[in-house]
Amino acid sequence: MDSAPLTPAPHLGAHSAAHPDRPALIMTGSGEVTTYGELDERSNRLAHVFRRAGLQAGDHVALMMTNGSPFIEAAWAAQRAGLYYTALNAHLRREEAQYILDDCGARALVISADLVAVATELDLSAVPLLIAATGDVAGFLSYAEVLASGLPTALDDEAEGREMLYSSGTTGVPKGVRKPLGITRPGDSEAPSVVIAKGIGAMGITGSSVYLSPAPLYHSAPLVYTMAMHRLGATAVVMETFDADDCLAAIERYQVTHAQFVPTMFTRMLRLPERERLSHDVSSLRYVVHAAAPCPVPVKYQMLEWWGPIIYEYYAGTEDLGSSFITPDEWLEHPGSVGRPRNEMHIVGEGGEELPAGQAGTIYFSGGHEFEYHNDPDKTASVQDQHGWRTLGDVGYVDQDGYLYLTDRSADMIVSGGVNIYPREAEQVLVAHPAVLDAAVFGIPDDEFGESVKGVVQLADAVEQAELLAWCHEHLATYKCPRSIDIVDSLPRDPSGKLFKRLLKDPYWEGRDSRIV
Repeated sequence: MDSAPLTPAPHLGAHSAAHPDRPALIMTGSGEVTTYGELDERSNRLAHVFRRAGLQAGDHVALMMTNGSPFIEAAWAAQRAGLYYTALNAHLRREEAQYILDDCGARALVISADLVAVATELDLSAVPLLIAATGDVAGFLSYAEVLASGLPTALDDEAEGREMLYSSGTTGVPKGVRKPLGITRPGDSEAPSVVIAKGIGAMGITGSSVYLSPAPLYHSAPLVYTMAMHRLGATAVVMETFDADDCLAAIERYQVTHAQFVPTMFTRMLRLPERERLSHDVSSLRYVVHAAAPCPVPVKYQMLEWWGPIIYEYYAGTEDLGSSFITPDEWLEHPGSVGRPRNEMHIVGEGGEELPAGQAGTIYFSGGHEFEYHNDPDKTASVQDQHGWRTLGDVGYVDQDGYLYLTDRSADMIVSGGVNIYPREAEQVLVAHPAVLDAAVFGIPDDEFGESVKGVVQLADAVEQAELLAWCHEHLATYKCPRSIDIVDSLPRDPSGKLFKRLLKDPYWEGRDSRIV
């Protein structure tokens, strides 16, 4: 790893002053390079425009944008103006986007060129400042003209803002995760964004590090990590969209040292033809981290064999209730684990009792950071139990050494004939089949058992359903195996790897009031 010391002040402006010509951001598709000096100046200019439009610390800016330099510039402008910034998933339909805009009370909206069609269908009468990072859009100010009108120097009242992102809505209406701004002086060592950046710096980030972000910036980890790189003086390389071969080419071309992935990206890289996959030099990698979902054990083994013992893993949520972390060596000793908890954790049974090692239950954390679901006190209260412990709704267990294993989300559990079945087990078995690119398992109505297990797969190579069913029965107890498997062109995942399982399940449950027949 790089051994050069970090620049003392963890703030974009400090690195701009010290290294104005250092690349802060590189877009892999276009090759566009934004230097620290340029990012500092543009975000300052836009921060002045926000303030001039009447936005004060604690107000909200919405970013309806795909990956590109204006996204990061706008996020940094909001960050240094003391604002909350809400990035909208680029795949939202009009109704979904309207809900988030209204719920967060956005006072400004910045859009990118490829989302103009959706943005112009919205009711924006309550949003006083509209900016389009593209050509002429009726009712929107031009991004270039807006930048030209702002001052290039920092605001006199510059303050630390913070992201307020919404859940993906995989199980219902998206929820805004609002955290306190805390200390708002720019670069203050106790400001939440600075504390987070310092924690990310433990990956060995220095001014000579090159970090690859292959995922959409409208998700929490890609946005927070990319902006943390700018506090640490590193270069962030961002893909406009993920492509397995392009990703490997970017690692080689830019000599990437650090990167973050989700397991589906690993699977797609491994499914490339071997000759194509191994033609790329990835030896510059020093530290790779993955999260968002547990990685299938066979996939993790293959990645470690390919890239070496440099792949780390963490479990956490946008709510920041608690987390766990595991090193490559620890994982090899505890395959499938997401690590030891970093704060006090409890595995809780259906009756509220704390369970011993080896028994699966809902994962609760005590401690953690303060947050609330925006405009939803009932939802905020619902994740807390009588002890004050809080949960993300995930189910798991710990082994005798205290390592956590995720089994599923409580909302996804299948109850068949009174037996609880966690579909993640079958999903991981299916993905381990060499012909399967992606898989989802869920419960569908069954007149005898209440629910039965259904599988849906996306294939990399042709294979018969019978072979996949036999594969499951070879590796799983019969009651956990799908009774049937459908083959589809693709599963409804967003680019961060989140699976919209309800889109697969809902047609089967239409017209039924309950899963109990």
